[in-house]
Amino acid sequence: MLIDDITITVVSGNGSKGAVAFNKNMMSLGPAGGSGGNGGSVYAEGIPDIGALRQFRHKKEFAAMNGGEGRSQFRDGRDGDDLILKVPVGVAVHNLAAEKIIEITKVGERVLLAQGGHGGKGNFQYKSSTNTSPREFQNGFPGEHLTLRFELKLIADVGFVGLPNAGKSSLLNELTNAKAKVANYPFTTLEPNLGAYYELILADIPGLIEGSSSGKGLGVKFLRHIERTRILFHLVSAESPAPADDYRIVRKELETYAKALVEKPEYLFLSKSDCASPAELKKKLAALKKLNPKIIAISIEDGTSIKKVQKILNALKAEK
Repeated sequence: MLIDDITITVVSGNGSKGAVAFNKNMMSLGPAGGSGGNGGSVYAEGIPDIGALRQFRHKKEFAAMNGGEGRSQFRDGRDGDDLILKVPVGVAVHNLAAEKIIEITKVGERVLLAQGGHGGKGNFQYKSSTNTSPREFQNGFPGEHLTLRFELKLIADVGFVGLPNAGKSSLLNELTNAKAKVANYPFTTLEPNLGAYYELILADIPGLIEGSSSGKGLGVKFLRHIERTRILFHLVSAESPAPADDYRIVRKELETYAKALVEKPEYLFLSKSDCASPAELKKKLAALKKLNPKIIAISIEDGTSIKKVQKILNALKAEK
């Protein structure tokens, strides 16, 4: 199961107190207390595994190490180790208290989530010409305690959209080495599937239904994965008695969720074309062409039509 929205708590390490100590070496008088160590910070780092949020499913609290206390003979306390949380590329990190959002869009990109507390000064730091034997020290500063929401929005070059059972997973499997589940019933796909066509990333988005943009079914959960795709491949099944209506339903849901989605470049495919008679196919293509002139009839059983899809992808690959 893909985890794409989860809330956790992170705590950065506390800085530790400085030491009060005096030099033990003969003929060397004066304060020698070291400063406390800094607390560890909490970072998030992008990795290519879209399932990486599973690690937060059961464990919800994460903390970096506290700094070590200052010691005698000018020895500062050890800094606490940083905590690095591995998250999928495409994650938006919401700081729920500050209403701040940080997005991680590249593999290896590391962002600071919670800064570790600074260590306190030891008494050596208080030495002056008028205070040659200070006994002052400073307590360390506390770390940050934050509630964060990780929201995954897939980053893909092409997003496959359409009503349930429109043939999106079958097309993904045909074009890539993906092994998405395929069956002849709606909602076979319950989470996004990814495949690679050379250096292009293709995302099969689970089927949308009327009312998806207002939360019907799992619509909103699926719609956010379309936000970062460059191009949309819109599939409408030739088995539908009213393919033009199917097209309008999905376009309306996209626009209601975010107007930018319907402004993305889009190719329209009348899928499962082998399931319709030539006369039916001609009629349905004519109806859809009025809505989108970039309409192609395809079937995974027809190699010629799949080559047309590959030609489009090759052109997109050349532009990348």
